[in-house]
Amino acid sequence: MKRPASPLPPRHGLDAARLRLPAEGNWATVRDHLVERLHRLDPRRIDEMLREQRIVGLDGPITVETPYVPGTFIWFHRDLPDEVPVPFDIGVVHQDDHLVVVDKPHFMATIPRGRHVLETALVRLRRDLGLPELSPAHRLDRVTAGLVMFVARRELRGPYQTLFRDRLVRKEYEAIAPHDPALELPRTVRSRIVKERGVMTAQEVPGEPNAETWVELLEHRDGLGRYRLRPQTGRTHQLRVHMSSLGVPILGDTFYPVHHETPLNDFSRPLQLLAKVLEFTDPLTGERRRFESGATLRAWTDHAAWQADVLA
Repeated sequence: MKRPASPLPPRHGLDAARLRLPAEGNWATVRDHLVERLHRLDPRRIDEMLREQRIVGLDGPITVETPYVPGTFIWFHRDLPDEVPVPFDIGVVHQDDHLVVVDKPHFMATIPRGRHVLETALVRLRRDLGLPELSPAHRLDRVTAGLVMFVARRELRGPYQTLFRDRLVRKEYEAIAPHDPALELPRTVRSRIVKERGVMTAQEVPGEPNAETWVELLEHRDGLGRYRLRPQTGRTHQLRVHMSSLGVPILGDTFYPVHHETPLNDFSRPLQLLAKVLEFTDPLTGERRRFESGATLRAWTDHAAWQADVLA
């Protein structure tokens, strides 16, 4: 059965949330079900949304008296969190009918999650480029800068997301970290990385390796190194964990080797990790594609300025 289209238009570049009412249940009204299902919302807020006709079905607005009908769909726009504006622009590296490739700045999440919604790359780009169906082919950590690839239309999403799922995209990162003359490079780092749900950091544990990274020193000066990193797998925080395990944690890393809490309005000394290159064979055209970030890492180009950075 094809899911019905939302009767609500996008708001701020975000699609309305869709809920399907369970096939089994003893609720008399849709309102009764929502009070139980959306337990984090105050029932008074649900009533307010119903009065404002912000919750709708295919036949129109839901009211406090609308009877519960199993299997039907309803839509509504979620309340948005208060957000700290991210004071950096997104650079468009490439745009065509299929793809949008951007230079995402540090401190900006790729997609809406938790306390980051409007101040995310996806929502900003949908709004600024007028592309309501834009969706990410992959994701980049909020604190990591560099290339992120988006698919322009919903029907094209599958083939490009599959490229990343099947590890058919060659990724290259650049990082600034301490230079250790005793560290033998280049080398391939392999380990088993596990990140538990609800735990902020990932851990290396004994067992069969599930993470692999090629680490290469490009140049060094004044006790710092500029490194090229090529992940062969995509574990959470993989590059940061592997660099820390080598004894050269990436500059600006507040997670590894020790986790330090930082406020959301602290934009100082960003993590010196940049997604530099994406290269792949286009699944629709067969063309070989290569995109390269035009961004640089400030700790290398002007270390004193990066170290003194107190933007907030």
